[in-house]
Amino acid sequence: MNKKVVRKAVIPAAGLGTRFLPATKALPKEMLPIVDIPTVQYIVDEAVKSGIEEVLIITNSNKHCMENHFDKSYELEDRLTASGKLKEVEMINRIANMANIYYVRQKEPRGLGHAILCAKSFIGNEPFAILLGDDVVINKEGEPALRQLINAYKKVNASIVGVQTVAEDQVSKYGIVAPSEYDISQGRLKKLYDMVEKPKQEEAPSRLAVLGRYVLTPEIFDLLENQTPGAGGEIQLTDAIKRLMTSQAVYSYDFEGTRYDVGDKFGFIKATIDFALDREDLHDSVATYIKEIAPNL
Repeated sequence: MNKKVVRKAVIPAAGLGTRFLPATKALPKEMLPIVDIPTVQYIVDEAVKSGIEEVLIITNSNKHCMENHFDKSYELEDRLTASGKLKEVEMINRIANMANIYYVRQKEPRGLGHAILCAKSFIGNEPFAILLGDDVVINKEGEPALRQLINAYKKVNASIVGVQTVAEDQVSKYGIVAPSEYDISQGRLKKLYDMVEKPKQEEAPSRLAVLGRYVLTPEIFDLLENQTPGAGGEIQLTDAIKRLMTSQAVYSYDFEGTRYDVGDKFGFIKATIDFALDREDLHDSVATYIKEIAPNL
């Protein structure tokens, strides 16, 4: 069987970010900074470190500043150079040269599945990755989450859904995968027979929750094109993946790393604190401040 390389990724970023209003009234939620780096930059960086060569970001008409962020800024470069701030010039040039980044608009909000369908022409007949912008994953001691999924794809030459094990009382918040009873694979890679969206705790087929990373075969596009609307009247990616299971194997991979739900306010705050503590220039000041306020909490 011919195994194609996963070299393209899709980042859906057309949502309105209503959970972060009023900040997202004029600023895309993907541009909200974790300390001083926009969330979407962490996502693109993970893709690049995973071997992705081309990135397509699905946007809407209010996301111009995201495109500007990854573009050259000659006026800013000139001013920084004139001020002798050469490290800053190097930094913004590095951002502009991170990857070959393209954009396409989702013209109407019809769900995640429809957003992925907007990438059909860009992907062509290749396997591809999906990284959801609400999930920032850090794996300090090992490979990026997406790289782990790509390595799993290379083993089985089939679609991979990124999962992590969640607490039993948390399963109703996520899509939960159902590993096959006849799966003989070991470790983190499991063949699937079903996916259940936000099941009741007592009805969950496992504790493996779908968490924002996928490697899919291009056959998913044909299914998305004729997918009937699901929850919320939208085209759901999960529904199409479940149908994909009837014609080809689909696996889950329980990836390593700490995942932050930055689409949630508390998750965003946790990420900001952890990332600040991980910075040499901020660690001591932030740690001292936390110790100062802790007795009063």
